[in-house]
Amino acid sequence: MMRRFSRVESAGDLLGYLDRGHSANRENRWTFEIAWEAANKVGGIYTVIRSKAYVSTEELGDQYCLLGPYKEACARTEVEEYEFPRGNPYEGAVNAVRAMGFKVHTGRWLVDGAPQIILFEIGSAAWRMDEFKGELWNTTAIGVPHLDIETNDAIILGYMVATFLREFRDSVDKYSRENDLGPARIVSHFHEWQAGVGLIALRTRKVDIATVFTTHATLLGRYLCAGNTDFYNNLATWQEGQIYHRYCLERAATHLSHIFTTVSEITGYEAEHLLKRKPDIITPNGLNVKKFSAIHEFQNLHAMAKEKIHDFVRGHFYGHFDFNLDKTLYFFIAGRYEFSNKGADIFIEALARLNHYLKNQAPDVTVVAFLIFPAKTNNFNVESLRGHAVTKSLRDTLQTIQQQIGKRMYETCL
Repeated sequence: MMRRFSRVESAGDLLGYLDRGHSANRENRWTFEIAWEAANKVGGIYTVIRSKAYVSTEELGDQYCLLGPYKEACARTEVEEYEFPRGNPYEGAVNAVRAMGFKVHTGRWLVDGAPQIILFEIGSAAWRMDEFKGELWNTTAIGVPHLDIETNDAIILGYMVATFLREFRDSVDKYSRENDLGPARIVSHFHEWQAGVGLIALRTRKVDIATVFTTHATLLGRYLCAGNTDFYNNLATWQEGQIYHRYCLERAATHLSHIFTTVSEITGYEAEHLLKRKPDIITPNGLNVKKFSAIHEFQNLHAMAKEKIHDFVRGHFYGHFDFNLDKTLYFFIAGRYEFSNKGADIFIEALARLNHYLKNQAPDVTVVAFLIFPAKTNNFNVESLRGHAVTKSLRDTLQTIQQQIGKRMYETCL
């Protein structure tokens, strides 16, 4: 029976634990969160990790640390690099893996909570890829094609992370003895199959660290849904398909983890059939509703944002602008550029049906739909830029005239 780890009152229950890591330090508890998208924006998991960082640091303080790949384009603007203090368990583990030839960047991720983060340069350990693949084969009988670059990178990162965590286990044990602390309790939380290789390595090397594996969407589910198949009605009969080695990595991480979680019941249903393990806990993605608690402030922000959208629509549709903004509805869809998986096909079909309904029932209502997906672009839309320039110039001119007339009227009234 799957347990759902979310309640309306849970935010209040957490207040007693948000002590910036004092309790965790006293109890010698350490938590690592490992994800390919730590300080590396690819898709929605980046937002999940980023949005939970504040609460994680409020509870665990510097007993909490993120691990991921070093991607210079993101890290240069999102990470403030610094070295851990001398004598800190992190410092001992980082020095140990650097002595092995691994290039490691340490610092704080510049998001809410400023969590500690350790990023690994995959290229610095590429020379050991065959060794890592050999260990993976000898322990799990999973082989990886040489030309699958993404999986090769995941294997290198996974074994770098596992090596670091093994060194951290030794470092924190020494730290605990020197400071008369109890035995260290370490949890490592891995997200998705790319990070799951590290979990496999930890478990096969028998490192004394508790492991949690979270899948946000099953690998086979992504591929099959993208292929326009009737996925959920035939879920129990699907085979592994053309991505067998990646599937094996995901399934191995699922079964080797001490705790397995998914972010929704439907993903748990997928995992039960495709990965052959029912999630222990459902951990839904959440929203930080605290920042919306001041209703008046939220309403003001909403009005300001809507006015900005109005300005954009005026400029974008300049020359074709024949609808009333007071009777205009704005619809949005956003996500990774996966046409079927993210529901863009259903969204467009729904818009077509809504358009037919409005033409017959409410012809004065206009719908403006925004489809927001990261994709390659050629250039700015010149016609749209021209429209924005004209509307801005017109607005500025009218505001100037308005001020001049208002000033004259004021002086006349005096």
